Order: sequence, then C-alpha cells, then structure tokens
Amino acid sequence: MRHIALSAAFGCATFGLASAAHAAWPPAEGRGSCAVSVQKDVPATMRDGTILRADVYTPKTDAKVPVILMRTQYGKSEAQVQPSRFQSPDWFASHCYIVVIQDIRGQGKSSGRFYEYRYDRDDGYDTVEWAARLPGADGRVGMYGSSYVGATQWLAATASPPSLKAIVPSNTASDYYDGWTYEDGAFRLAFIEPWMAETIASSAAANRGDAALALQLYTDGSNPSLMMHELPYDKVAAFHPGDAAVAPYFFDAVAHPLRDGYWRAFDIRSRYAKVQVPVLAFDGWYDSFITGALENFNGVQTQGGTPIARNNQRIVIGPWEHIAWGRPGSMVSPRLHAIGPVANSPVNELMLGWYDHFLKGIDNGIATGPRVDYFTMGENRWHTATAWPIPGTQYRTFHLASRMGANSVMGDGALLDVPPATAPGRPAPIKVAFGAAADPARLSAETDSFVYDPANPVPSLGGHSCCAWFSGSQGQFDQSALEQRGDILVYSTDPLSEPIDVTGPITVELYAATTAKDTDFTAKLVDVFPDGTAINVANGIQRAAVRDSLEHLSPVTPGAVTLYRIKVWPTSNLFAAGHRIRLEISSSDYPQFAPNPNTGAPFGTTSASIKATQTIYHDDAHPSVLILPVIPAGAAGAGADAAPLK
Repeated sequence: MRHIALSAAFGCATFGLASAAHAAWPPAEGRGSCAVSVQKDVPATMRDGTILRADVYTPKTDAKVPVILMRTQYGKSEAQVQPSRFQSPDWFASHCYIVVIQDIRGQGKSSGRFYEYRYDRDDGYDTVEWAARLPGADGRVGMYGSSYVGATQWLAATASPPSLKAIVPSNTASDYYDGWTYEDGAFRLAFIEPWMAETIASSAAANRGDAALALQLYTDGSNPSLMMHELPYDKVAAFHPGDAAVAPYFFDAVAHPLRDGYWRAFDIRSRYAKVQVPVLAFDGWYDSFITGALENFNGVQTQGGTPIARNNQRIVIGPWEHIAWGRPGSMVSPRLHAIGPVANSPVNELMLGWYDHFLKGIDNGIATGPRVDYFTMGENRWHTATAWPIPGTQYRTFHLASRMGANSVMGDGALLDVPPATAPGRPAPIKVAFGAAADPARLSAETDSFVYDPANPVPSLGGHSCCAWFSGSQGQFDQSALEQRGDILVYSTDPLSEPIDVTGPITVELYAATTAKDTDFTAKLVDVFPDGTAINVANGIQRAAVRDSLEHLSPVTPGAVTLYRIKVWPTSNLFAAGHRIRLEISSSDYPQFAPNPNTGAPFGTTSASIKATQTIYHDDAHPSVLILPVIPAGAAGAGADAAPLK
C-alpha cells in the first residue's frame, strides 16, 4: 500500500491516555441526601431477545423516583467520569435518582453484535421503557452522556419512548454522515480511523472474546500516525478487509461517500418531529460536532413533536474540544487550557437542575429555553442569547485581493471591505515585460494560483476533529509556520482599529478553477496578534464534486471557473483592536481530512493521485469573499466571568 509523505511530522498520543484519572475529579462535594446501593450487570431484554446489561444505582428512599440513564459503548463501569467530565453515577443517585449505566449491544457485558448506530434507536426505546419500570422508579426517565453516548440519546429520542422526559446530550451530531464521518464530502480521517480502531472495534472484539484482535486494534489505533496514511482506505489492514466480523461499519462508511439511504437510516435531522422532550445540550467551539449540535438546537425548536420540546431547547457552548471541558484534568490543548477556570463546563450542576425541573417538577428557576449560553474567546466571557444565530447579527463581507500573489504569509493577499477594483489607494496590477518562462498570472490582481499535491498535503494544526488534542486535530495553535507554505493562500485585513465580535456561522464564497476531475478547497479563519502569532479560530472544507448536493455528484469541468460555498464552522471570537483577521485558502488539511487524490475515482478505492493546479479568482466578475457574522458593539451585553449554573 502506498503511504502519503508528509512535509511536517505528525505525532500522536493514544486515546487511552485520555482516560487516565485525575486526582481532582470527580469532586466529593455536592452530594445529595440519599444513601445509594448498586447492583451490577442487571439484564434487560430487547425486542429481539438480546440481553443488555447495566449497573443500577438505587437511592435508599421509600419514595418513587425518576431514572437517569446512560447507554454507552465505552464501558458502564467508566460511566464517562474521566477525563474530568461527568460526576459519578453514585453522586447523581445521591440526589435521589435511580441511575442506570448500560453497555450497548455487543459492548462490555451486553450480548449481541455491535454495529454503530444500527440498533440504538430500537434498543434505546426498549431500555427507556424497561428502566421506567425498575423497582422504585416513578416512570420518568432522563438520559445523559457525551459523543456516541449523545448519539444513543438522540436515536432513542427519535423513537419517541413515552417514558422519556428529558435528555442532556454533549458533544454529538445531527447526522452521522455529514458532520460526523464526512464533512461537506471530505472524509474525517483523523477522527474515524483511530476512534474506530482503538475504541469501538477493539472493545467489540473484546466483547466477542477475541483478545488477540482487540489488542491488535487497540495497538493500531494507539498510534494512528502509522495507520492513517495507508491507501486505499477500502483496504486498511487494521480493520481486516473481507472479515465482516471486525469492523464492517468502517468499510460501509468508505463505500458510502454520499448521503444516501445507508446514512438516512440513522440520521437525526430528518426526525425532529419525533422528538418530544426538552433538551439541554453541551458543545465546544473546537469540537467535532458543534455544527450538528446547533442544528439539533434549531431543528427541535421549529419541528419538535410537542410544545414542551419546541419551547425547551437550550445549548451551552464553551471554548472546548471534544473531551476537554476546561477543567484541569480534561486534556485541554495548551492555549485553551490557559483560559483558566472561567472556561470550566457547568454540565453536572446544570444537568442536575434540568432533571430536578423536568423529571421531579421542581420550580428551581433553571432557564429552560430557547437559550444559547456561549463563550466568546478573545474576550473570555460568557454571554446569553435567545436564538442561533444571535439576534441582531450583522453579516460583514470581506473581499479577497492580491497584487503580486497571496501564496504564503510572505505574499500580499488582502481582505478588503470593498471590491478590489474600488478599494481606495489600491495600486494597479504591475505591468512588466515577461520572458518566455514567466507566468503573468502570478502578477495579476485577478487570480492567485497554487499546486495541490495529495502526496504532500498541508498538515493539520489544531481544528475541530476528535478526540483529544494530542491524538487528533483539535484546539488552538499558532499557524505561522504552516503559513510559509506556497500551497496556502493567505489573505489578511489591516490591523483593526476597533474590536470585532465574530459570533455565528461563517461562509467563504470562492470562485475557483482546478485542473483536476475532483478536488477539495479548504478555508481557515485566523486571529493574527500584533506579534505575528496566528491562531486558528475555525475551519471548513468543500469537496468539489458535492458542491451542489451531498446526495449526488456534480462532475467538475477542469479549467471552468466555479463558485464554491465553503461552510467554515461556527465560532465566537473577539478580534481585538490591533489584531488582523486572516483567511487561509488551500486544498488539504491532513490528517483532519483524507487528502482528495484529484483523480475523480470513487472515494477510498485507489492509491493513485495526481497534482492539481488551483486558481482562485477575485476579479469584478468573480468576487471571492469571506462573510463574517458580526455582533454590533454592546449588543452582546457585558457578559459573565463564569459559566451559568441556572
């Protein structure tokens, strides 16, 4: 198998390190009044006869109490307590709730064959109704958990179990195709391969009693820098191609690079009308699922199946990565860690208040929605709004421009408030006599060009991948070294005369031509400090062949100027006075995304690749622009220096 050669080293630590305990977590304070007993491996029978097992924590009380349920593939004994995430099941049970932590089908102590997403809608329904009838239960059930354990909540909620009364999903998506496995057509390599190998495929093998396979998968996933550059993807050795027992969902994902019926069978976004419960969601600006979390927030508000669902949607968004929630032991990347305690997640306090209100009927003053609690980076304060995008958002357009060329930070690429031709004081293109070997396009004010080589992709440095910053492309990092590459176009504003609060969804409208049959275009929003430090704020990617639809391919005509709309993922960042706003344009972001080979061959089936010349247009007829959501000065209010607890 051919291997991609990187121009910069990419080092990874294992996901396993992220589960190491931290002495300060979970804290002992805040326990409730109920003593708690625990029963291990309690069986529940699903509709097809499969037995799933759970640990049940029961408060010692004569009163009937609600149930809090977690359905996890990561081990019921772990209960997602580490790294510094949720409080212990015993802690929640001490507040006089029955707490049920269940291994999902084919994982941990549960029977059956694991296949991601496939059984979690029906099994979720059956488990909710079983839990509601446990001894001591009052018939009301809430759910919680992060990542895939958020997916098990949404999948259950879209089955509408009558005993489900509230969910609290963290760091999870709306669609397991777009925004989970793929992103606008690009395969999310740095997330999918390591996650499947080290966690879900390895633990499923252990569940089946295949210790040797479990160890091999865990070992391969623990050093993803070796496995991720194997090509083609439909032959990745770690997953044993041809052996349907190992990880069929990986090869099925590769074989379905469009949003077809395979993915629609699992999605959430088409089933909001089935959701009948209040939702308190948590996510982070550098999480792999923030776009889907916000789509869920809006989707249930407008389409939810009951008034209580439509009127009680709340989301809390911090400066967090996937498993890093601000707290000292939560594996936060260095710059985000430096923000300090103001960034700590309030998930446990808010979740308990949410359950007290919606499961016990206590009038405790918790804000129920619609509400967005969000952290503005750069300012480092919390704000609150009633909708997403934030009411009063103004969209400001910046035009891409260059005179000599925008290649690398050493070029003269600019972001202008007005089209380049009308910019006051903008010099005209240089007019010179060219020799036979000269390239007049490089001195044009109308285009910028670069060569994209899939065998030498732009390395990822931060971003919104999964699952920890040391083993995936997450968080904030200085991009200035990368910006010296000639295959990155760099466009910057002048130093800002006043702060600009960018909060909301971001779009790049890019007029571009490629010599390839298919390719990718990437966009990265960067906050440039006066000393030249260039911090990634948000990024996005667009596969050319799915620019019109994620369901159908739109052939690319080599050489034709085409409009690409790149969805840069949402953020909230205050660009301070004296800083610059910067946009980077390229065609790769590896290993966050699998490099497009430019051949037009079906995804994942070939080791071949070709170079492509990419030309970005920014003339009068082709105004390539960056569109930023700007909150007017003072409109967001003064903010708070701690996350909300009500």
